[in-house]
Amino acid sequence: MSTLQLIDNAIPQLTLEDSGNKALQLIADYKCTHLPVVNKDKYLGLISEDDLLDKNREGTTLELFQSDFVPVKVMVTLHFLKAVPLCNLYHTNIIPVVNETDELLGCIRSLSLINALGNFCGANELGGLIVIEMEPSRLAISEINSIVESDGATILHLNVSPIASGQLQVTIQINKREISTIIASFGRYEYSVVYYSGEELFENDLATNYQNLMTYLQI
Repeated sequence: MSTLQLIDNAIPQLTLEDSGNKALQLIADYKCTHLPVVNKDKYLGLISEDDLLDKNREGTTLELFQSDFVPVKVMVTLHFLKAVPLCNLYHTNIIPVVNETDELLGCIRSLSLINALGNFCGANELGGLIVIEMEPSRLAISEINSIVESDGATILHLNVSPIASGQLQVTIQINKREISTIIASFGRYEYSVVYYSGEELFENDLATNYQNLMTYLQI
């Protein structure tokens, strides 16, 4: 999914001739932390509510705030993931999208990015979730996939991220909720499972063992 697909064209654009009071009112109306400023369709940067509140005076225009503009933007041709870290880096809930000539095409709201990120990582899909930790040298995607497929399941999403201990944390989303045998298989292969979510069916095993014990006692 590209950044173009997430643009919200309802977010207004400001110009250098607009007053600080107008900018503050629009920021409040659209519930934004920032708004984009343009000059002859060229994107100049974001003006923040905090800077406006600190320096705004009656009759002040945005031309006097140019040194405070935040130069955050993302190209329209990029994948939406490139926009995600910019929200945290610049403490903004909108990300401007521009073309190759710096023409402002619109803005992406942070909530739209969160929703897209949730869909991208499979958070909205039914199935089991397994998190394992390992040394980087141990990572073998083919072996992990083989363990999952041996139980008739399929990996829908797999994410690898480093953690503070120097190890890797591998998050696996699969298309089955019955994950007890897969968890057991990871254990046999000496993987450290630190979290899982699904239907483990251990209750069925306990019930079977209990019934076998009762049958044995009746002999």
